[in-house]
Amino acid sequence: MIIRAIFAVAVIGFSSCSQGQDRGANTNVKSKSTQKQSPGFENSISEPLVSQRYSADPSAHVFDGKIFVYPSHDYDAGVPENDNGDHFAMNDYYIYSMDSVGGKVTDHGVALKVSDIPWASKQLWAPDAAFKNGKYYLYFPVRDKEGVFRIGAAVSNKPQGPFQPQPEPMKNSFSIDPAVFTDNDGQSYMYFGGIWGGQLQKWATGEFNPKGSATDLEKDDQPALSAKVAKLGGNMLEFAEKPKDVVILDEAGNPLKGGDHDRRFFEASWMHKYNGKYYFSYSTGDTHNICYAIGDNPYGPFTYQGVILKPVIGWTSHHSILEFKNKWYLFYHDTELSEGKTHLRNVKVTELNYAPDGKIITIDPYGKAAL
Repeated sequence: MIIRAIFAVAVIGFSSCSQGQDRGANTNVKSKSTQKQSPGFENSISEPLVSQRYSADPSAHVFDGKIFVYPSHDYDAGVPENDNGDHFAMNDYYIYSMDSVGGKVTDHGVALKVSDIPWASKQLWAPDAAFKNGKYYLYFPVRDKEGVFRIGAAVSNKPQGPFQPQPEPMKNSFSIDPAVFTDNDGQSYMYFGGIWGGQLQKWATGEFNPKGSATDLEKDDQPALSAKVAKLGGNMLEFAEKPKDVVILDEAGNPLKGGDHDRRFFEASWMHKYNGKYYFSYSTGDTHNICYAIGDNPYGPFTYQGVILKPVIGWTSHHSILEFKNKWYLFYHDTELSEGKTHLRNVKVTELNYAPDGKIITIDPYGKAAL
């Protein structure tokens, strides 16, 4: 049997068709025609998906035979950069779609704003979306009036929105980065959590501690903080159970330690299924890898496998993975349009490939051969 060579990563470019207005937030985005190439981006394997405004944290799904991308929307709020992430001051979501990877991108305009959410105060961070019961659901982390990150849900009859938020956050929700996975049996699960500015470490006792650690729990020789997973109820608006830990094991079957910053969970949960196995992927945060671990069920435990995406230029890394027309794709972001400003990012996409044993071929975001 001849095995197709899969080690090359495709370079994918995009055009953009804007149907929505930016509401005045991002007039400083450079067009691709006038942008000066910044050092480090010369060998980028892909182009920004949209260039009329900044975008990040892409959650991509196939709905109605199209790819819909649900990113966060960066803009420069003039907030000084810090480890708490206060400079990521996003306040609305734009939604994009395309009929084919590499084809025209449709901008559907604003789908939800902080001012639409009665219990929210600021910082609409990385969202996700799901479809069930003839409805589309947008899940979002945002600070409540007390400054605590909660996860909210909004509903629409169309994948592009606009979305109507629920009057309260999801009960027992906390932290950031919701990601919803629906298994073959129709059951949906939400994965969530993020340390440092995502506040997960402040929930270590089960209750929010505003005086808790600002970063990790500073116990390098103990098991690392875990992402959380909870089965969703049939209405997709509440947890059907208490959230559980997503445990990541090393090759010896032991939980990864807090000091293992190259492999431990930081934020940006994602779940996909390939050849009957469950692939939990995530960002390592301060070491800037997108890594993955494999398990036999949605709850895990998951055994660490390796790096999907090497570090991008910019502090954060956040991704999603989907299959479309018999190919797999990785959606991610870097800071090419802003020439390296870590809070002004742009979404990209490239093909993702698997080795015959099911392992994911590591992607170098700047691995295109020089001409």
